[in-house]
Amino acid sequence: MSGPLSSLKVLDFSTLLPGPFASLLLADMGADVLRIESPTRMDLVRVLPPHADGVSASHAYLNRNKRCMALDLKKPEAVELVKRLVLDYDIVLEQFRPGVMDKLGVGYEALKAINPKLIYVSITGYGQTGPYKDRAGHDLNYLAVAGLASYTGRRDTGPLPLGIQAADIAGGSLHGVMGLLAAVIQRQVTGEGQQVDISMTDCAFSLHAMAGAGYLACGVEPQMENQALNGGSFYDYYRTRDGRWFSVGSLEPQFMQQLCAAIGRPELAARGLNQQPEVQQALKREIQLEFELRDFAEWREVFAALDACVEPLLPLSEAVQHPQIRARELVVEVPREGKTPQRQIACPIKFSAGLPAPRHVGAPVGAHSVEVLQGLGYSSEQIDALKAAKVIG
Repeated sequence: MSGPLSSLKVLDFSTLLPGPFASLLLADMGADVLRIESPTRMDLVRVLPPHADGVSASHAYLNRNKRCMALDLKKPEAVELVKRLVLDYDIVLEQFRPGVMDKLGVGYEALKAINPKLIYVSITGYGQTGPYKDRAGHDLNYLAVAGLASYTGRRDTGPLPLGIQAADIAGGSLHGVMGLLAAVIQRQVTGEGQQVDISMTDCAFSLHAMAGAGYLACGVEPQMENQALNGGSFYDYYRTRDGRWFSVGSLEPQFMQQLCAAIGRPELAARGLNQQPEVQQALKREIQLEFELRDFAEWREVFAALDACVEPLLPLSEAVQHPQIRARELVVEVPREGKTPQRQIACPIKFSAGLPAPRHVGAPVGAHSVEVLQGLGYSSEQIDALKAAKVIG
């Protein structure tokens, strides 16, 4: 089984999370992804804890199914190798600040001159243009600049760091894959490649969706706990007697009626449609009081039998055992050379034709350098010379 993206060949120059998560999706769906990694400047994900058998679990996951070639791009011979590779690997994914790849001699214009069909995806914090294009940043900064953090949190305690890197993944990774595939489709029509400029801040800004539409069209400024879906209504989390939590999303009347009947307060259902802030806050207090009367296990049994949009908040250790997660086969065993397979999160996209089985976890630095060079026709003597000159690792 080859996978729906088996026709794509991608050179991946990215590190950390946004680019590698994007190329993981591509590799899982069958693309031939070749990581180009520095032999002298380590990708920090390689040392990120926790470790399994001395290897970062995050690295082993994010770089699953990819080959790895170590090239020192500061050496002219390495640049020439990249130029040879893009004749075949006609998609590039990179995550350096604007201008860095140009200085190294492998920017879009330089590689496009060799292969006009090249698709060149650049994922950065702020994009290729604008006053912030050269500014450093991380996920938290992009969410702050994009305005998303301004109404994520509690009024009395302020904004909070999310449990996932939303700007990195939802902004950079997923939009990067969408842009890349859209460019591939256009190339099939026109025969021409192009550069795809992905700004994690831009893409995070687009995630405002409903709140952004409300502000731009109506001038309604979203704030913490002032909207139906950010804590401004009964749509929220509620603590049980033993200190665990339930999510309550019973927005529609039929679900609200089931919720209120289940907690023994059917008269509260009518308040669900009242959007007055003071009514909603009072309703939340009433619901919280009822949840505090029973333990988590008791409430779980009550709501398991109802279709009320009420679900338990699960730690990851319980989520991986949830029957829905298990039924969807979201945990997979990935081969490791000379070791027992490693459990990882599976590709979440389902195809009726299926996907190829995972081939291997993230590879060591330069694990496939010789293999790639042999595929390009290099002799053993030439490869030894490149090793001696520290062009490859």
